[in-house]
Amino acid sequence: MTDAARPALLLTGSVMEEVVERQLSGRFTLLPLDALDDTNAGAVQAIATRGKVKVDDALMARLPNLKIVGNFGVGYDTVDAAAAAKRGVIVTNTPDVLNEEVADLTLGLLLATVRQIPQGDRFVRAGQWTKGAYPLGPTLRDRTVGILGMGRIGKAIARRLEAFSVPVVYHSRRPQADVAYRHYPDLVEMARAVDVLVAILPGGPATRHIVNKEVLEALGANGIFINVARGTVVDEAALLSALQSRTILAAGLDVFEDEPKVPEAFFALDNVVLLPHVGSATHFTRAAMGQLVVDNILAFFDGKGPLTPVAETPWPRG
Repeated sequence: MTDAARPALLLTGSVMEEVVERQLSGRFTLLPLDALDDTNAGAVQAIATRGKVKVDDALMARLPNLKIVGNFGVGYDTVDAAAAAKRGVIVTNTPDVLNEEVADLTLGLLLATVRQIPQGDRFVRAGQWTKGAYPLGPTLRDRTVGILGMGRIGKAIARRLEAFSVPVVYHSRRPQADVAYRHYPDLVEMARAVDVLVAILPGGPATRHIVNKEVLEALGANGIFINVARGTVVDEAALLSALQSRTILAAGLDVFEDEPKVPEAFFALDNVVLLPHVGSATHFTRAAMGQLVVDNILAFFDGKGPLTPVAETPWPRG
């Protein structure tokens, strides 16, 4: 049951308890998803979601008074924003506050992959150094990086690569007016021209398996693939095959198609670095993301309008 005097906020999982739940508990009745039923669904006017549970049309249909969905994260592919728009529901996300953190992690993952840092660590721990030097490996010095997706985070990654004196090119749906890097309209053509392919674009049906067998073959035997976007943007089976057959040199992966389930075949490979989706996973940045969820919801209910509505549900409406 909910307090009839206050609107309810539905929590679809743990959403930064120390930020979101603490600040919103005085304004809303907080309702865990597993407590939602016919007696309290009508009280729900807001959702705070972390993206692990889908906020789809079926869920929104159960909530006749829903007004806003605050998504914890810049990617919101688990929220049906098109369905929300049809229902007059605003969807917000958390852009900008995580750009630098994800860009930092991307460069770390790239360096770990190119310079074989985890492999070197294992070599030392296994006592192999006393038996001989670690073999020479690949470098970043002779590479061009192609960025798949030149949004806010893509630009932050590119700035870091410039500091490393690494040439940058990119592929996106349209050229970006505020960047000087070469734009490739065709992804396969760009993959053929670069030595590293970094994926940092939204997930969802439009980008599902955009990195496929053809793209990986174009990247070539010296190519390195880095994914800090969504697991769905790459054909995971094709990637696994490319790594096993050395169609590409290596990969660094922070995301997977069916997280946290990672295909065990990856574990046996020495040419892939695996991370548990930690691109924005620091206390500092996650707190900032949680605060933006709070600020969006409170600004909306205070009549000021949401701060960061997604493209499908712009503000002001219409």
